[in-house]
Amino acid sequence: MKKLILSLALVCASTNFFAQNADPVQLLNEGKTALEAKNYQQAFTKFKTYLTQTNNQDSVIAYNCGVCADKIKQPADALKYFDIAVQKKYNLDNAYIGKAGALKDLKKNEEYVATLKEGLEANPDNKTLTRMYATHFVNQGIIAQKGQKMSAAEDAFKQAIAIQPENINALNSLGTLYYSKGATTLKTDAEKAKVEFKEAKGYLEKLMPSLSADKPAHKRMLDNAKTMLNFINSQL
Repeated sequence: MKKLILSLALVCASTNFFAQNADPVQLLNEGKTALEAKNYQQAFTKFKTYLTQTNNQDSVIAYNCGVCADKIKQPADALKYFDIAVQKKYNLDNAYIGKAGALKDLKKNEEYVATLKEGLEANPDNKTLTRMYATHFVNQGIIAQKGQKMSAAEDAFKQAIAIQPENINALNSLGTLYYSKGATTLKTDAEKAKVEFKEAKGYLEKLMPSLSADKPAHKRMLDNAKTMLNFINSQL
C-alpha cells in the first residue's frame, strides 16, 4: 500500500512538473482555443500556467485569465489577475470593473468602494463604474433607512446623486424622504415644512422624466408636494 501511495505521489508530482514546464506558446494557444470555445475552466488553467511561467508579464492574458476566473466563480483568482491588468493599465475601465466585482464577491466592502473610486478617477466617464459607485451609496441609504437613521440615509442618497445625478433610486428616495419629513414637520413648524416640501418637489421633478406612464404614484406625490407648498404659502 505504501508503494502504491508513493507511486501515485510521484505521478502527481511528475504531471505537475510537466504542466509547469510546458511550452508557453502551446499553453497560450490552447488557452485561447479553450476561451473561444467558452471552456472557461480549461482556459483559466492554461492561462494561469502560462502567466506563472512568464512572471505575469502579459497584461492581455492576465485580463483574460481574470475573466475566466470570474466565469468559474473563483473571485480570489479573478481579483489577482484583474489587479495585474490594472497595474499594467490594460483595458483599464473593464479591469477595474472586474476587480471591483471580485472584491464584492469576496465581501471586501472597503476595498470594493476604494476600487470604484480609484477606477472612476482613472475613467471618469465610464457609465458602469459610475452606476456601481452610485448604487453602493443608494444601498447604504436603504440600510440606514431600515435602521431608522434618516440623516445618514439622506447623506447617502445625496452622495449617490453627486456621483450620478440622474440616479432614479436616489431621486425617488430623497423625494419620498423629504415629502414624509414635510408632512410630519407641518404639524409643528410650517416654515421648516415648506423647505422640506420644496426639496421633495425638486427631487421628484428631476425624477419624472425617467419614469414610465404606469407609475402614477410619483406624479401624485409631486402634485401633493406642490399643493402643500401652495397651502403653506397661503397661510404664511
